[in-house]
Amino acid sequence: MSSSINGLGSNSPVQKITQQPIRKEIPTDAPPQAPPARGADKLELSGMSHLLKTLKSNDVRADKVAQVKAQIEAGTYETDEKLDAAVDRLLDDLQK
Repeated sequence: MSSSINGLGSNSPVQKITQQPIRKEIPTDAPPQAPPARGADKLELSGMSHLLKTLKSNDVRADKVAQVKAQIEAGTYETDEKLDAAVDRLLDDLQK
């Protein structure tokens, strides 16, 4: 079965050309080509830049960190009041 689209059938010169493999020969004495120049890579986190900026600008309170770390290690950090407050804050944030 032979098909013809816009006058291009199986005997078309266009089809004969496109069915042949393309060969590119590079002379052995040709200088190596540099890869094409690329722009610098860039990463953007939409909606997170303000959070990252805040985290980077906050000073760490070493005394507070040491206190909380000691409470966690002693098993006294998590109390019902702290968990209730955390849940309340989380729900408030989710409702905004």
